[in-house]
Amino acid sequence: MVVTKKNSTDGTCPQSADIENALSELMAIRTDMVAGLTRSQPHLAKVDANYRDSARNLLHYLALRRHDLRPLQLRLAALGLSSLGRAESHVLSTVDEVLGVLHRLVQRAWQPASQNTAVIDFAHGERLLAEHTDALLGPATPGRKVRIMVTMPSEAADDYLLVHNLLQQGMDCMRINCAHDDAVAWARMIEHLRQAERSLGRSCRVVMDLAGPKLRTGPLEPGPAVVRIRPGRDAYGRVTAPARVWLTSEDSPQPPPSAASACLPVASTWLAHLRIGEWVKFTDARDASRGFRIVDVTEHGCWAEASKTAYIVPGTTLRHEHGEGKPDPRECRIGALPPGENPLTLQKGDLLILTRDLKPGRPASYDSAGKILTPAVIGCTIPEVFDDVRAGEPIWFDDGKIGGVVEKVEKTRVLVRITQDHLKAVNLRADKGINLPESDLRLAAMTAKDIEDLSFVAQHADIVELSFANRTQDVESLQQRLASQGSRQPAIVLKIETRRGFENLPDMLLTAMRSPCCGVMIARGDLAVECGFERLAEVQEEILWLCEAAHVPVIWATQVLETLAKEGRPSRAEITDAAMGLRAECVMLNKGPYVVSAVRVLDDILRRMHAHQAKKRSMLRELHLAHMLTAEPDAAAGPAGH
Repeated sequence: MVVTKKNSTDGTCPQSADIENALSELMAIRTDMVAGLTRSQPHLAKVDANYRDSARNLLHYLALRRHDLRPLQLRLAALGLSSLGRAESHVLSTVDEVLGVLHRLVQRAWQPASQNTAVIDFAHGERLLAEHTDALLGPATPGRKVRIMVTMPSEAADDYLLVHNLLQQGMDCMRINCAHDDAVAWARMIEHLRQAERSLGRSCRVVMDLAGPKLRTGPLEPGPAVVRIRPGRDAYGRVTAPARVWLTSEDSPQPPPSAASACLPVASTWLAHLRIGEWVKFTDARDASRGFRIVDVTEHGCWAEASKTAYIVPGTTLRHEHGEGKPDPRECRIGALPPGENPLTLQKGDLLILTRDLKPGRPASYDSAGKILTPAVIGCTIPEVFDDVRAGEPIWFDDGKIGGVVEKVEKTRVLVRITQDHLKAVNLRADKGINLPESDLRLAAMTAKDIEDLSFVAQHADIVELSFANRTQDVESLQQRLASQGSRQPAIVLKIETRRGFENLPDMLLTAMRSPCCGVMIARGDLAVECGFERLAEVQEEILWLCEAAHVPVIWATQVLETLAKEGRPSRAEITDAAMGLRAECVMLNKGPYVVSAVRVLDDILRRMHAHQAKKRSMLRELHLAHMLTAEPDAAAGPAGH
């Protein structure tokens, strides 16, 4: 309640003008919100009954956010009223509550005009989001409202224990990326999950991610077939660990039984004469005299150790020496070796040629003075994008590591000028992502492979994720194809990973809400490249706001605890980032050798934060730290500054 004093001369409240201004402005906004709902009846008519109230709330929220509310928020806060900052799930109700107080302050009766449907209040908004989340992601784990989704590695098809351990540590959703493996492997992963569910008495949703039209760089010409063998050395160049070399038959090569510095194929008859303690001598590709010492002989191959760096190419001659340096007349030549990498080396100012075909690309060639003769060339996996690209538009490669601008578009190629500065030249390899954030690409979200995969997905998945959802047509296409698959209808999740997808999110949400169950994933990897890394925090916040207004669950994805999952130890920033995932309804982890540990750590973080945060509201539980203030300053500390 706001208490004000009357002015001593005219009897008016000093705050009356502020109250009247706030009242007038908020009434105008409310009128706009109600009118906007009337104009959007065509949208509402198509929405599923489960989302009818939510769609109205979303439309109210969009109308509210078409105004710059900051001055009004400050006036409302100064009056001790709600500043509308947490109104997403119950927009009109919040506005009406504030208007009711403002009218009472100016001692005028006011009753909101009757609506055709009940206005969503705070409790109703919370309940709708909770119901939709349960329907999409399954029931929450006790003590943790936010679900955990885990992307399956290929090993999950053959390793039941991995799936069992992930479920035991807290996995709520198993995510299968259809860009990898095949239907046989996917079926085995799901079978392992069902077995683990029975064993642990827990349930878990199956999420399948359609690969979508991922733009990538094409193949590159192979590099030279050369193997570098290098022992470990300390700071003084002294050998600390010899290089381990596995010698195997070139007729029936066998993989090394443990980690090897190099695997060399040789003739089996020559290999059969090697004995422990003997030496193999050779001249390497630099004409340096080198040797291996045989340290183990097995039925599948021999282990050798090298204490000097060597470069070996196919055809390098190996000479067998018996003990005490006695030569053996038998010699052997190294067999075929895999070609090395041949990446494109690029730096600021370089020209890069993108071609329509997938003919292997090649690095730039240089004259004797180090100047480029012929620019680097590489293909593009989806050449149709050439029809939509224009000069002056930005282009990014390899998750935003390399940036450039389209300089010229020709019939068969696009000329790109590298503009991003680096301390040293960077390498561009085959099969790296390409992003064109400002190009109006007319690519459908589903490829021929996605449509083929959809028959398996519709039969086995609880949720289908639509990658690169950019337009309402993409959502409609998926809905139509799922309907044609039969009565079993997986829920739909829109992956927002492009600038166009972000900008079209309101329309796509209303389209997705024609289905009985839907969600949104913030795919932060490509989204950061498309919208700019510096803008990612703002973009993901706006997605969270819109989805809360629509009572649509959000999945927080990409690089969550990635260092922990891949290397076994998280960075400090990753822990904070994971805690921020509490703003969403689900957090996704990617695969890695330590992913089970990552699930356990994430479960612990989310449980701890559950008592402190709910969406963007701070939960004021009793704070242990608040009891830590000492009763009296320590007299022994002396005066300040001493």
